[in-house]
Amino acid sequence: MSVLAAGAAPVVVTAPRYRPFHLQVVRRQRLSPGFVRITLGGADLADFGAAGWDQRIKVVPPVAGRRWQDAPEDWFGWWRALPEETRPPMRTYTVRAARPAAGEIDVDFVLHDVDTAQAGLQRTGPEHAGPAATWAATATPGDRVVVIGPSAPGTGRMWGVEFAPPPAARSVLLAGDETAVPAISAILEALPQHLHVTALLEVPQAADILPLTTAADARIEWMPRAGSRAPHGRLLTEAVRRHTAGLGATGAQVPVLEDVDVDAGLLWEVPDAPGACGQDGLYAWLAGEAGMVKELRRHLVREVGVPRESVAFMGYWRRGRAEHA
Repeated sequence: MSVLAAGAAPVVVTAPRYRPFHLQVVRRQRLSPGFVRITLGGADLADFGAAGWDQRIKVVPPVAGRRWQDAPEDWFGWWRALPEETRPPMRTYTVRAARPAAGEIDVDFVLHDVDTAQAGLQRTGPEHAGPAATWAATATPGDRVVVIGPSAPGTGRMWGVEFAPPPAARSVLLAGDETAVPAISAILEALPQHLHVTALLEVPQAADILPLTTAADARIEWMPRAGSRAPHGRLLTEAVRRHTAGLGATGAQVPVLEDVDVDAGLLWEVPDAPGACGQDGLYAWLAGEAGMVKELRRHLVREVGVPRESVAFMGYWRRGRAEHA
């Protein structure tokens, strides 16, 4: 079964206007040692352009002395012009769920600095909690926060959605570390019946395995690092290799694959539009630590021969590098 309808007439899409949404914490739910869900609400969400799938937004935790209510219409220019030491941090997160009628959105945060010693874990994930995760760890109902998002309904890359399987896709591979769990969870919930999907998720410990729902014909595999002594990303990389064993097209031309320096730039490679699938009909969506994603990119494109237009690679963060907007 195809994920997207084939043969649909082309539609001219106008880019939405991105703007600050002034929200407040409605609920805070600790999902596991490593995840917390913050429900945000407010009348300002009446025109929020909820797009589903893996939609990205910017979360701007409050900074003393800076009021977003004072920002002009050119809020981005205003933000960039602020001194770095007083500029409110801006971090990217996934809309885990949107309830427009209730004026609420859920955002799941990874708590990178949980007490790993109690669980017998190695610090093999993101080394330090960023400002948004630090805020989420102690947020309480009534706390205010700014979210940057689209102000008109729609879906696609202009709405921060990268999940875009080709119409001919017969199966989907979703793979990511803990930072990709919210996006993969949201994608699974939106997939149609009868689609074959494999979801591979690496998390710090077994207690971080979350209940997921999907109508698709899904195989969901969780890989806790605790007790394995495996470095971050190894369990996931090995699982992807097992899943794709035997998928390489015999005699197929090996595509050219440019190297990406993940220490100098961002690894974010997604198709501009849904393209063709390989002979196996596979579409892959992979996200997480950039070094791990780079290795998976090389394996899928060069070794397996998955067409680049039917796979999305996203380096959400890089080990040893500070988080940026």
